[in-house]
Amino acid sequence: MSIHPAWYLTLAAVIFSIGAIGLLVRRNVLVMFMCVELMLNAANLTFVTFARELNDRAGQVAVFFVLVVAAAEVVVGLGIIIAIFRRRVGATADDVHVLKG
Repeated sequence: MSIHPAWYLTLAAVIFSIGAIGLLVRRNVLVMFMCVELMLNAANLTFVTFARELNDRAGQVAVFFVLVVAAAEVVVGLGIIIAIFRRRVGATADDVHVLKG
């Protein structure tokens, strides 16, 4: 028994919507990073769904590159967050001005 691809695409849309709403509503930088990761994972689910449906491996290759970009984004983003946390106890998205020299 196989699941219809529409279910996977619906799940991806729900996950992407949760990430987008969380990114717009929350001000905590760590939560914002998790919301961006949710959105990237929803895009990955969409790529894999279409790759499986079309019997093409290009979607899975695209997922690999999205994961590489997400890992690089996390490294740079966490470096910035750590720099902000060293100067202040709590970090919000408005505290980026602290990094000005």
